[in-house]
Amino acid sequence: MGKQEDFVLRALEEREVRFVRLWFTDVLGYLKSVAVAPAELEGAFSEGIGFDGSAIEGLARVTESDMLLQPDPGTFQILPWRGEAPATARMFCDVAMPDGSASYADPRFVLKRTLSKAAERGFTFYTHPEIEFYLFQGKPAAGDEPVPVDRSGFFDHTAQSAGSDFRREAITMLENMGISVEFSHHEGGPGQQEIDLRYADALSTADNVMTFRTVVREVALNQGIWASFMPKPFTTHPGSGMHTHVSLFEGENNAFFEAGAEYQLSQTARHFIAGILVHAAEISAVTNQWVNSYKRLIGGDEAPSYVCWGHNNRSAMVRVPMYKPTKDQSARIEIRTLDAACNPYLAFAAILAAGMKGLEEEYPLPRETEDNVWSLTPAERRALGLTMLPKNLNDAISVAEDSELLAETLGEHVYEFFLRNKRAEWEEYRGQVSAFERDRMLPVI
Repeated sequence: MGKQEDFVLRALEEREVRFVRLWFTDVLGYLKSVAVAPAELEGAFSEGIGFDGSAIEGLARVTESDMLLQPDPGTFQILPWRGEAPATARMFCDVAMPDGSASYADPRFVLKRTLSKAAERGFTFYTHPEIEFYLFQGKPAAGDEPVPVDRSGFFDHTAQSAGSDFRREAITMLENMGISVEFSHHEGGPGQQEIDLRYADALSTADNVMTFRTVVREVALNQGIWASFMPKPFTTHPGSGMHTHVSLFEGENNAFFEAGAEYQLSQTARHFIAGILVHAAEISAVTNQWVNSYKRLIGGDEAPSYVCWGHNNRSAMVRVPMYKPTKDQSARIEIRTLDAACNPYLAFAAILAAGMKGLEEEYPLPRETEDNVWSLTPAERRALGLTMLPKNLNDAISVAEDSELLAETLGEHVYEFFLRNKRAEWEEYRGQVSAFERDRMLPVI
């Protein structure tokens, strides 16, 4: 065993760990967990822990159900909400086949495989998500509109605010688990919060997003409230996104930076942006994977609906933040489509693959959009050559079904299962009779 495994085994004894939760993610992005006793962990490191993969969404067929969980010792952390003595720890796992080979159905492997392809060209992919979510007064009952914990707005500072207390406890818990937080504040909607995680490599960020969602829900439940990452819980209030800043590094050098270039953006950055724009529609089913995701994207405000980029333009799908002259390392782009309800492993893999395709094929970067896209007329948008992102999940699935890039990135197993599941979600949604229809039609027809 290596140094990391030895460290974990020592920590189990020193911290009086009674249970170790092995975490992994299914194809749809739901966190799964199995608890093992510390005595089993040495064997888990060397041989893995067996489980029935056919019982987990998208992982395996019944005829090939035996699978293994292989703990990643670099992700070992004590779970602070479970108490200190006896303690409970967690580790993320890679899913493997019985012969020890990686499972092509494991979303974490999909991202690792995509990162490896970028690494072959000398690049490391870094990400920095700004995660928005709502806090409600208790779990909403079916059919009821949720009640926000406050009526505050963007950056509001309110005495004895439930949101402030919540953010303080959540950030403390995240940092206790080794997840660095950069900013936090109240967002624009009532009860809406934002917490921004510090830059990290994409695999660490994806693990952190999964941990973040768990911590936020645990803290909320502890405070007697309910947290939701639903992209658009209200018709009249802003949706919740996960604007994600990304950059490529070559060793210690930021490959997106070029001194003296327009906006200090290198050709690498420009081709990368072009790749994201060209393939934006076909990766939308992954970056915005739920029926409800498209209620946010068509809602205007700061959620993008059109495929475009701009310098410091918050109505654009891809924004180039203002350059800081003394911080070459901070040159980056911001992708504003994602929401925090996505599977972060698949979403980051799709974004990286699209950007790298633009880099490999040297896609030309179209003219930037300087205007507020939402204030333009349809004719003005057509004149600028702006195309729309998919209007709904059905449109996104249709484009994804013809995408060679997405099929190659996700791999045959994940690609087919994911789109089949999304198609079933759309068909179920399409058959539902909504409150809108009843309110409109029952009184008059």
